[in-house]
Amino acid sequence: MVSRGSTVLSLDNLTKRFGGLVAVDAVSFDVFEHDIYGLIGPNGAGKTTVFNLITGIYKLSEGSIKFYGKSLDGLKPYQVAKVGISRTFQNIRLFKKLTVYENVRTACHGDADYNLFHTLLRFPIPGPLGKFAAQESKLHKKTEELLDLVGLLSYRDMVASNLPYGLQRKLEIARALTLNPKLLLLDEPAAGMNPEETQQLMRLVQDIRDKFNLTVLIIEHHMDMIMGICNRISVLNFGKPIAEGTPLEVQSNEHVIEAYLGKEGGDDAEDQ
Repeated sequence: MVSRGSTVLSLDNLTKRFGGLVAVDAVSFDVFEHDIYGLIGPNGAGKTTVFNLITGIYKLSEGSIKFYGKSLDGLKPYQVAKVGISRTFQNIRLFKKLTVYENVRTACHGDADYNLFHTLLRFPIPGPLGKFAAQESKLHKKTEELLDLVGLLSYRDMVASNLPYGLQRKLEIARALTLNPKLLLLDEPAAGMNPEETQQLMRLVQDIRDKFNLTVLIIEHHMDMIMGICNRISVLNFGKPIAEGTPLEVQSNEHVIEAYLGKEGGDDAEDQ
């Protein structure tokens, strides 16, 4: 466990209503620097809805979300990404017809600051006129480093839709990292993985946290993964928080055992 730093993400009385349905009901917790923080609960507990609120896909009904002390209220998804929050999705969202390399390389272009003039001239020389060539070289290097990190470099020329499901999950993580996030949101990254692949993913998430000096908030049904890498966990049931604490505290909580841990976890439909 790493030492606790400053507050990265603060959710206060987070509430989302869809008509008469309360999908998320007064959820509050803090995520600190370098945490790997788990968010768990039965199917339909509202976990993905929390992610959609954080990233600006849904608007809050009540409450507040602060990122390093600054409100995210009213920000659109691209603005949330710009301040340093990146995510993966429960239902994988890749460019299915592009190669593995192209999926990551395309996402890397947020780092480029060359203009149309540089693109048209494409001078292969140092200096202002050679900005396009220099930056494209950096983007190529970054793409290959990320693919190597997640174990996909040897698959670089494969069309993304042809990758096994578990590797598509890793590709989505690589693409999320291209945005240089301070906070990485992972929505069921181990879905579809066997036990050995899940163990590899656990090590990968820890390596990513350490290598990029970032913070991770993760939704997952694989309890071995959640209990093995998270330093703190929040538990939702029917949109309401029922427990929060260390893995040991959560495992021994009677409300959690009744609501979740005593049941077989499975792959959600999109939480609402």
